[in-house]
Amino acid sequence: MLFRYRGSEGMLAWAFHRVSGVAIWAFILLHVFDIWLANVNPKLYDDLLAIYGSPFGRVVESLLGAALLYHALNGMRIIVMDFWPSMTRYHKQLWYSNWVLFAVVGLPILVQIMAPAFGLKPPFSFGG
Repeated sequence: MLFRYRGSEGMLAWAFHRVSGVAIWAFILLHVFDIWLANVNPKLYDDLLAIYGSPFGRVVESLLGAALLYHALNGMRIIVMDFWPSMTRYHKQLWYSNWVLFAVVGLPILVQIMAPAFGLKPPFSFGG
């Protein structure tokens, strides 16, 4: 079906926005569960944190970060078109601009998250 689809950027933006929204919702449920787990069973919570710190956990965290970033950028695109309806003529350019911003902002974050999974020191240091 994917290869027969003849939609354009607007439909893909809509689909990605929905998928990223569902991913964010799933993260919120998981986050509520792990906060609950911290109070109920600290040992199991520590085991869950070990999974989060594993290479698999870092890939999932990277995908979550990508979903959050895309959802935020596309939401800003939607807001721009809502407040300035004449901008809908440029929805394709706005969508491609989102992808440029996504790469510029997302790639350094991806490197920061994934570096420890490859035994490397994260390039950016925060705090003390």
